[in-house]
Amino acid sequence: MLAEAPAQDKPDPTGGWAQSLETLQDAVVVPPVESAFQQPAGILRADGSYCDTGAFWRNHRPLTTAPAAPDRIAETLPGRWLWAGVLWVHFGHFLVESTGRLWGIEAAKQAFDGILYMPKRPARGDEIAGWQRAFWEMCGIDLPVRVLTEPARVEELVVPGQGFGLGDIISGTPAFRSYMAGHFARGIAPDGPERLYLSRSKLGLSKGGLIGETRLEEQLTQHGYEIFHPQDHDLPTQIARYKAAKQVVAAEGSALHLFGFVGRPEQQVATILRRQSGATDQIAEHLRSFCGIEMAQIERLQRIFRKKGGHKKRHDLGVIHMDGVREELAARGFIADGAAPWDKIRWNEVRRVIGDRYEPRKRED
Repeated sequence: MLAEAPAQDKPDPTGGWAQSLETLQDAVVVPPVESAFQQPAGILRADGSYCDTGAFWRNHRPLTTAPAAPDRIAETLPGRWLWAGVLWVHFGHFLVESTGRLWGIEAAKQAFDGILYMPKRPARGDEIAGWQRAFWEMCGIDLPVRVLTEPARVEELVVPGQGFGLGDIISGTPAFRSYMAGHFARGIAPDGPERLYLSRSKLGLSKGGLIGETRLEEQLTQHGYEIFHPQDHDLPTQIARYKAAKQVVAAEGSALHLFGFVGRPEQQVATILRRQSGATDQIAEHLRSFCGIEMAQIERLQRIFRKKGGHKKRHDLGVIHMDGVREELAARGFIADGAAPWDKIRWNEVRRVIGDRYEPRKRED
């Protein structure tokens, strides 16, 4: 059950609390106790009131709401700490929804003893992945990072507003964009080909994807594209490739959010859509606001299939309209015009993939 309407508005990249910086004495951080879409969790001030500027928002609503005062405080953290919000394990959600308060490290103009998160999924405990530590290091952060799994009192807690995330805030506040541009991956030099395809074909199709993606890769290879599987490489290698490429074609997915932190206006980017979803518009706005890139969205699918009984579009399978993709890539200058038509993906190929587990999804206008 969702909580009542919040007292404050959603984070606004042009002003308001998303750009605020609040310092609290003896605040209590209350982590979530159950995994849910919306969770009672967050910060209580010393007087017991809820610090709503510390809430985690997505689109038009907060996904963390005022928690009850805890019966027990597990520990007291001395010193000054930065509130970073909710820690996601999922790569894309981490990039977009666990980074938006890091701008406060610079804006506070004070020394910190560490950074505090609470887990999105309590079962994960205080787990921090190596790639997450690598991301913070590439931001120039050398502070301890704690993931609180039990209520804790903090001697001094600096709470920056949510400067980035899903929704209107995907364009980022000026302070967040400035922080990322000035700190993230500054020491990584470009290294790689001029043409790059960001693939999802090794990820499998159980959580959504493109039917016929390997066929697409074969064609793009003939046009000089390196087929790049981001999950097979560390973050510095991924970023070096993204910086080097002049033209990037990508299967729509989280890799483009990492690209969005290092892209440049002169680069060309096209994404091959695998579903009908507003998530693609979020990626496009990220690249537009941070990089000055107008990403081409190529939605040329023969059919879209969803899991039977399932409604999550992120799990959809899109069947690539091969020659339609060729035409659009050629029209935008990503491949040479006049190439021979690309062979259609036949129904027997599709049937082998979907079996009896999927059904057609009705297209939206």
